[in-house]
Amino acid sequence: MRLHLAVILSFCLVGWARSQGTKYGLWTPDRAHSDSQPIQWTGGQFEFPCASTKSLFKSSGKFIPKNVIATRAQLIGDTIYLALPRYRKGVPATLVKTSVKPGTCSTTFKPYPCWDLQEEGNCKALQSVVDLVVDQNEVLWVLDTGIVNTLETPVRKCPPKVVAMSVKTGKVLKTVSLEGLTSSSSRLQYLVVDYAPDGGCFVYVSDAANRAIIVYNLQADRGFRVVLPKAVTAGCRSRDVLYIALIRRDCGSTELYFTYLSTNKLFSLKSEYLRSGVADGRILDLGKKPSRMVIIGTDNGSAIFFRNEGDAEVYRWDTNSTFAEANFKPVYRSQTCQLVTHAVPDYKRNTMRVLQSNFPDYMQNRVGCGAIQQLGLMQGCW
Repeated sequence: MRLHLAVILSFCLVGWARSQGTKYGLWTPDRAHSDSQPIQWTGGQFEFPCASTKSLFKSSGKFIPKNVIATRAQLIGDTIYLALPRYRKGVPATLVKTSVKPGTCSTTFKPYPCWDLQEEGNCKALQSVVDLVVDQNEVLWVLDTGIVNTLETPVRKCPPKVVAMSVKTGKVLKTVSLEGLTSSSSRLQYLVVDYAPDGGCFVYVSDAANRAIIVYNLQADRGFRVVLPKAVTAGCRSRDVLYIALIRRDCGSTELYFTYLSTNKLFSLKSEYLRSGVADGRILDLGKKPSRMVIIGTDNGSAIFFRNEGDAEVYRWDTNSTFAEANFKPVYRSQTCQLVTHAVPDYKRNTMRVLQSNFPDYMQNRVGCGAIQQLGLMQGCW
C-alpha cells in the first residue's frame, strides 16, 4: 500500500442536499455512500476472554466504561485501530481494533495485539497510547507516553516509547525507548513516521514542553532532539500542544509542518534537514494563522486537515498553495456539535474518515454514561 493520495483524493464528492456558508467559503454536505455510514458508540465495550474476567475488571476498578475515549485512529481495509489514552482509571486496554464492515451495528473493542500487552506497570506492555500511524509497509507504530491517569493524578508507570507492530501478524517488530531523549517535564503528543530516499526509516515525536522534536533513526538505532527556535513559541501563553504533520510531495520529498496551538504562526522544515539534525536557519515561517488551528491529520499527500479551536467545521489546505484563508476549503461539519480529533484516509473506499467525539465534555468529566464517539465520512469538495 502506498501512502499517497494525490490522485485518489483529487475528486469532488457530488450529490449534496444543501449548502451552508462558512468564513472560508461554501460548505457542501455530501450523501454518504451506502457502505460508509457513520459508526457511533458510547464509552467503550471490550471483548473480554470471559464473563468472569469482565466482572473482575469491573469490581477492581480496572474497567469503567465511561472513562474510555478514542482520540486517534488508523484504517486498514475493514479494520480500524484506535488509541484509547489512559486519561483516567478504568481503561483496560489502550490500543484496540474493531470492525467497520458495512452493516456493523455495535462496536466492541478487541485489545491489540493481545491482552498481555495492555498491562499497567509492565514496561514491556503499553501504558497509554496517545497517537498511532500505519506506514507504507503496513506496520503500525504507536506512541506510548508511559503516563496514566493524566486527568486525575498522573503516574509515570514506565519510560516513554514507540512500538512498531506488524498489522499482518500482530507481532512486535521494534520497541524504541525514548527515555534518554526526554526529561521528566516532557509532554509527548504526536507521532510521524518518515522514509528517506534510501529506504531508511525515521520516527518524529513532538515534545511540547521542551519545544523540541525527537528524531529517531531506526537503521542506525539512535536518536536526538531538535530544539526549535524561540520564535516558534512567540506569543504563546504556554507550551500547550505542539502539532506536527508530515507532507509528501509528488517528487517524493517530505516536509514537516508544525505549530503550537496558542501561537499565531505556522512553520515547516524539510525532512532532509530534520533527519540530519540541521535545523538552524532552515525553518520556514509560513505566516500568521487566522485562528487557533487544531491540526487533525493529512491525506498522506499534500493536504493538511484542521479545525479552529472549539469549532466543528473541518477545512482542507493544499500545501502546494499559499498559506492563506482563501485556500482553506471546508470539507466537513459535524451535525452533532462533536469535535473531530483525527482525520484519516480510508483507502478501501477512496475517501477520508473523521473520528469525532464530545471530547471537551469528557475532559471536564461531564459525559454521563460515557463520551459519544463517531467515525464519520468526510464531506464536501476535496
